[in-house]
Amino acid sequence: MKSNINEDTVVLSKTRELCQAILDQPHVKSIRQRIDTFMADSATQSQYSELVSQGQALQEKQQNAVALSNDEIEQFEKSREALLNNPVARNFLDAQEELHTVKQSIHQYLNKTLELGRLPTDEDLKSGSCGHGCGCSH
Repeated sequence: MKSNINEDTVVLSKTRELCQAILDQPHVKSIRQRIDTFMADSATQSQYSELVSQGQALQEKQQNAVALSNDEIEQFEKSREALLNNPVARNFLDAQEELHTVKQSIHQYLNKTLELGRLPTDEDLKSGSCGHGCGCSH
């Protein structure tokens, strides 16, 4: 019979405790605060969206073997530099990267636990991949 994590109240309860512990960490609170600041700044969001659109358009041209003009490249670089010089955007980008690292660490720890059938040691986490077929090159 298949077990559903939602039916296992002990696992669900401990998972909620873990999630709350993660949210309570000062570093995670800082990440969340920087993301929220970005989400409240429509001008910076527009600036970010414009750069993403420009980047996608340039990438699409390259994939279609269309040569990029120097003007297009310069405009993209100017937009990119302006975004990176915007403290709200810079903090948002840093926060995204930090959040990704937190997620990866949690994912690796959980995967190793399930793979090994025990809590992984520091040595377990340093060696090998995340599991069979992972392909992450850890």
